[in-house]
Amino acid sequence: MNNLNRLKAALADAGQTNKWLAEQLGKDPVTISKWCTNTVQPDLLTLSKIAELLNIDIRELLVGKKKTF
Repeated sequence: MNNLNRLKAALADAGQTNKWLAEQLGKDPVTISKWCTNTVQPDLLTLSKIAELLNIDIRELLVGKKKTF
């Protein structure tokens, strides 16, 4: 499974938990756990809300890929 988001690391950097994020978004903690393990991905609107809650740029939640030519 490819890691597409950095949600787990972003939460840790902000000193927040999966449970806190679930409460803020009105989501089941199991859903947040799946996002953090990259089992499933949140949609872009949700990523935007998460970035706002964590006071970070949405790009910090995404794993970049290096271009090779």
